[in-house]
Amino acid sequence: MKGGRKNLKRDTEEVSLNFEDGHAIMEVLSLRGSNLIEVLDSQGKKSLALFPAKFQKSMWIKQGSFVVVDDSGKVKALESGSKVTCIVTKVLFYEQVRALRKLPDWPEVFKSTVLDDSNGSREGETSQREENDLVSSDDDDDDDDDGLPPLEANTNRNRPIELQEESDSGSESDS
Repeated sequence: MKGGRKNLKRDTEEVSLNFEDGHAIMEVLSLRGSNLIEVLDSQGKKSLALFPAKFQKSMWIKQGSFVVVDDSGKVKALESGSKVTCIVTKVLFYEQVRALRKLPDWPEVFKSTVLDDSNGSREGETSQREENDLVSSDDDDDDDDDGLPPLEANTNRNRPIELQEESDSGSESDS
């Protein structure tokens, strides 16, 4: 892990990856806090991985992201009783994952996952949306809420007293 943060930008621009012995692609299942993440390997086993401090404030990951981890000391860590079994060495970005998916080395377990690109659109869902749009009827067009739950009143703010209603009711009783 030489170089620290100064080489991170250069590494993100590389589309082709060379895997060293003991490195594997894993999918992020959840963020556990304090630089720990839960990952899923190509055999479908869950484990904890350490997200090093050199990635802080320069790279962010979320559930469903792909990372390259060094799991060469996994057996030794499990024997010693440690729950953290691997260390993240590289974060894979959208373009890198897209290029790797086309290769035959991509794990079969991850082929069914949906990719998020930097724009927020998802690869693999576009065809499903187009099919749903063709099948759906015109009843969906008159929905204003688009499937969202109704808004609740904000209880943290006091409502102003409506003085106009009181003055209107007093003028009606005088006439």
